[in-house]
Amino acid sequence: MGKSFILSVLSIVSEGTRFWTNDYVGKSYSHVCDESRYAMLGLDMKRFSFCNKSLSYEERAKDLVRRMSLEEKVMQTVNNASGVSRLGLPQYSWWSKALHGISNLGPGVFFDDTIPGATSFPAVILSTVAFNQTLWKTMGQVVSTEGRATYNMGHAGLTFWSPNINVVRDTRWGRTQETYGEDPYVVEEFGVNYVRSLQDVQGTENTKDLNSRPLKVSSCCKHYAAYDLDSWFEFDRHTFDARVSVQDMTETFVAPFERCVKEGDVSSIMCSFNKINGIPPCSDPRLLKGVIRDQWDLHGYIVSDCFGMEVIVDNQKYLNDSKEDAIAKTLQAGLDLECGHYYTDALENSVKAGKVSQYEVDRALKNLYVVLMRAGYFDGIPAYDSLGLKDICADDHIELAREAARQGIVLLKNDNGVLPLEPGINIALVGPHANATQVMIGNYAGLPCKYVSPLEAFSAIGDVTYATGCLDASCSNDTYFSEAKKAAKHAEATIIFVGTDLSIEAEFIDRVNFLLPGNRTKLVNQVAKISKGPVILVVLSGSNIDVSFAKNNPKISAILWVGFPGEQGGNAIAYVVFGKYNPGGRLPVTRYEADYVKMLPMSSMSLRPVKELGYPGRTYKFFNGSTVYPFGYGMSYTKFSYSVSAPKNSINISLNNLQKCRKMAYTEDQEAPACSVVLVDDISCDENIIEFEVGVTNVGRMDGSDVVMVYLVPPFGIVGTHIKQVIGFQRVFVAAGATEKVKFSMNACKSLRIVDRTGYSLLPSWVSHHQDWG
Repeated sequence: MGKSFILSVLSIVSEGTRFWTNDYVGKSYSHVCDESRYAMLGLDMKRFSFCNKSLSYEERAKDLVRRMSLEEKVMQTVNNASGVSRLGLPQYSWWSKALHGISNLGPGVFFDDTIPGATSFPAVILSTVAFNQTLWKTMGQVVSTEGRATYNMGHAGLTFWSPNINVVRDTRWGRTQETYGEDPYVVEEFGVNYVRSLQDVQGTENTKDLNSRPLKVSSCCKHYAAYDLDSWFEFDRHTFDARVSVQDMTETFVAPFERCVKEGDVSSIMCSFNKINGIPPCSDPRLLKGVIRDQWDLHGYIVSDCFGMEVIVDNQKYLNDSKEDAIAKTLQAGLDLECGHYYTDALENSVKAGKVSQYEVDRALKNLYVVLMRAGYFDGIPAYDSLGLKDICADDHIELAREAARQGIVLLKNDNGVLPLEPGINIALVGPHANATQVMIGNYAGLPCKYVSPLEAFSAIGDVTYATGCLDASCSNDTYFSEAKKAAKHAEATIIFVGTDLSIEAEFIDRVNFLLPGNRTKLVNQVAKISKGPVILVVLSGSNIDVSFAKNNPKISAILWVGFPGEQGGNAIAYVVFGKYNPGGRLPVTRYEADYVKMLPMSSMSLRPVKELGYPGRTYKFFNGSTVYPFGYGMSYTKFSYSVSAPKNSINISLNNLQKCRKMAYTEDQEAPACSVVLVDDISCDENIIEFEVGVTNVGRMDGSDVVMVYLVPPFGIVGTHIKQVIGFQRVFVAAGATEKVKFSMNACKSLRIVDRTGYSLLPSWVSHHQDWG
C-alpha cells in the first residue's frame, strides 16, 4: 500500500509513491510535470497537454483522462491509485489524516528515522473548548505546513481526510474526542476555520474560479451524514440505519457540511457507513449529486469511508446488489473515489456490462485530478518548495501545542480558591494518568515530537511523590491503593489523575455508561478521605464522565477536565495548577448524570424529546433535565462582569405581495402573532444585520480570558423548536481591572432562523412576546 510521495524517475515500487532508476538514485521531484523527470522516463512532456500550464485544470484533467484505457481508468478510482507509467503518471495514495496533527493512521503517511514524528495537538474536543477561532486557524496552518513539508520529503500525500465535523448527538459515542462537540454552529465554525487554514494559499483565498484556486493541502469534511454510533450493544455502524427526521437532518446533521462546502470551500466530502432512512449515503444520488454538488456546488471530490463499498455489499446487502450493481449505483450517485478495492475488482466489468457508463468514470477522475492539480501535485507550488524537516516539530509549533492545551483546560470546581497552588510545596500525584504519555494524544494521532507527561512537568516545578493507585485506566483492583493513600497522607496537596483511554472510548468502541472505569471512583474517595492537604481531581477523557461524586465531596476542592491534551499536556496542566495560566475553557458538550443513559437508547436518533417513548431530549438545545455541568460551563481564577449595548434591539421586515406569512404551531397557552414566520428564502437577508457590543470587565486580581457566548432563545410557545442555540462566540483576553469591547455582527436570516418539521428555514416574529433577540 502507498506510504510516501517522492517523485523520481522510472519504476513504481512496492513501498509507495516513490520512483527512481539505478542511474539516478536520489534524484527526486516534488511534482509530476517536471520536464527533466519526463526526459529521464524517456518521454516528451510537451506531448501531454495535461502538463500544459496555459490550459485550465479542467482541460488538463480531461486530457489526462482521455488518454487512459478503461482498465487504466479503473485503477485510479481507489485510494491506492496505481498511476499510468506510459503517461508518466505516478502511483498516488489518497489516504492521509490530519485531524489534530499529521497522523500515520493510514497508508498515505509514514514516519521513520528521517521524519520521526510531527506536532501532536490536543484531541479535537479539547481544542474546541477554547472557543477561539484564531487558535483554530493557527493550528490548521501549522498542520498544513507540516503536512506540506512531510510531502516534500516523500512521507505523505497532499490529500488529508480531516476534519470530522459530525455533531455529537450522544456522548456515549467513542469518537466524541475527534469532534467539535454537540452544538451545530460551533461545529460549523471550527470546521470552516480548520478547512480554510489547511487549504488556503495566502493571497488566493478569494479566487473567483474555485476550480482553479490553489490548495496548500486538500482537506476533507467527514462523515456525511448523521453518523455518531460505532458499536453499541447489538448496533454496529456497518449495519445501523439512522432514522432521521427532515427537521433534525436540516437543522443539525447536514448543517456543518453545508458551511464546510459553501464557506470553507472544502475540496472533498467523505460519505459515512451508516444508512440514513434505509439508504447508504454513498449510494444516495439525492444526498451526493443532488445536495453536495447541485445545491452546495462542491469543487472537489466525494470519497467513501474506507471499505464502505464492502459494507454496502457484504454487511448491509443493500438491495441485494452484486459488486457490479452496487458500484454502478455509487458512481451514478456521485461517488468519485473508493477507499477500498471494490472499484478495482468490479468497475471494469460493470462498465462492460452496461450497468454504468464510462462517462461517469471520466467525470469522477476529472474531479480527482483537478483537486491534485490545485494542490500542486502536477506543477508544484513554489512558495512551499523549501518546506522540510526544519518545519516539522519546530519550536513555535510545539509551543502552539502547549498553548492549545492550556486554552482547552476547563476548571469545573474550585472551592475556596484552592487553585492555583503555590509552587514549591510537596505534591502527591496519584493515578496512572499522572504519568500519561500516549493516552494524552487520543484517537487518530500520529507520533508526537516529544511527550511531556504530568509527572515530568510537575517534577520540574516542585517536590513530587508519585503513586499509581491503579495499573491502568481499567483499574480492575485495589492492589495499589495503599501506596497512593500513603503518598496523599504526607503531601501538602494531592492531585489525582483519572479518566479513560482508547481501550474505553475510541473508534469501534462506544460507551455503555458515564462512570469512571473500574475502581477509579473508589480510589478517588479513599485517597481524598485520608489526604492531609487539598485534593485536586484531574480528568482525562474525550467524552462525558459523571463526576458528581467529586463535585459533591467537600474533601475534593477542585476539578479540572483536560480532555486528551496532546503531547504537551503535562506542561499545560502544570501551568494551570500553579497559576502560570488562568483557565478559560468552556465545555463543548453537556455533562449528563450517569442515569441519563438509562433514559433512552443510543440508537434513537431524535434530538427532540420523544414523549410517546418517554425519551428526553439530547444536547443543551433540547434537554431540560438536571446535569452535572451544562454546555458552556467553565470557571476562571478571576471574575468578569458584562454590559451590552446595541443601536437597536429589533428588526422590522416589510413584506411585499409575493412574500407570504406562514403559520407556526404554538402551545395552547401562547397566542401566535398575526404573522408567525416567513420563509427565509422569500426575503432579502443582506440588509437585515444585527450589531451589538459586549463589554467584558475583569473585576478580579488576575489577568484572564473569557468566552462570550451569544444564544438565541426562540419566541415563547413555538412547538418543537430548541430551548436555545449558540449563534455567536468570541474568546477575549482581559487584564485585571481592564475592560474589553467585543463586537458582534450577525445576519438575521442565518442567526435567528428556526427549522420546522418539514425542513423549511423560517424567520419567526417576536412581535407579541416582548422578547429580545439575544
